[in-house]
Amino acid sequence: MSDQGRLPPLQMLSVFESAARLASFTAAARELGSTQPAVSQRIVQLEAELGTPLFERGHRGVTLTTDGRRLYEAVRQSMATIRDAVSEIRAARAKGALTILTDAGFATYWLVPRLMDLRRHLPDVNVKVVTSQLAFDPRRDHADVAIAFGDGDWAPCTATRLFPEEVVPVCSPQFRAAHSQIAEPADLYAAHLLHVQPTEPERWLGWNGWFGAHGLSAPPDHHGSTFNSYALVMNAALTHQGVALGWLPLVDELIASGQLVALFEEPVSTARGYFLVCPPARPETPAAPAFRRWLFSACAPGVSTAMP
Repeated sequence: MSDQGRLPPLQMLSVFESAARLASFTAAARELGSTQPAVSQRIVQLEAELGTPLFERGHRGVTLTTDGRRLYEAVRQSMATIRDAVSEIRAARAKGALTILTDAGFATYWLVPRLMDLRRHLPDVNVKVVTSQLAFDPRRDHADVAIAFGDGDWAPCTATRLFPEEVVPVCSPQFRAAHSQIAEPADLYAAHLLHVQPTEPERWLGWNGWFGAHGLSAPPDHHGSTFNSYALVMNAALTHQGVALGWLPLVDELIASGQLVALFEEPVSTARGYFLVCPPARPETPAAPAFRRWLFSACAPGVSTAMP
């Protein structure tokens, strides 16, 4: 950045704003809890920084120069904008705002169907749900609460497991009726399989892993369809287009309502799962503890904690 665009220190500008508004270095010192010589020194430093006088000194106080009035108007507007932003942030936290970061699959199939119950438990909380398909990164992702899928290692955060990764093949009742010959895992070789686009390294169980857990090799990918989001995979399954891998309990409601059926009772489980992730040493919104109590109750039974 050029010297012309470099900003003076914020402390100098704050002292200048007070002195300009009150038209007195002494009054500014009282407002800032400082001394008149200290305020005067800050103003002299600011004038040297800008290379121009900002005040005309007189026996009865100080008045702004033309450059001083120009700077004061800019600083006044900027300080007002900052105060408004700080006030809005504090007001939102006081009212109980809560931002939840998770992936689209968890939000769509587990969280959103339970939002009415969440509102009953936290009636005064303004809940904001933010989704991301990227792997959770505590250095990049910031929210009051994060519900992330993985192995539980997000150092230096603590992670409380909500659900293990348990997966069963699911399809619509209509698709099941049209493929009644499916009775065991090997029978899925002839079925149209619906894939979530794989990641490297693997973040969740795919068809390769599911077949491998049954001692089978997976059929070629071209025997199915691949989508870049779990919501699209579920939509394809719901519209009778093939067999998808269903994560429990994300698909529990769809199975209970009869929109999907599980082809086999026994799920394939891994060490991964969904975790409530809490960053260390960050001020917590007042709504967060109440949300955690509701979440653990909604996820019961079986909540275990993993530490980095």
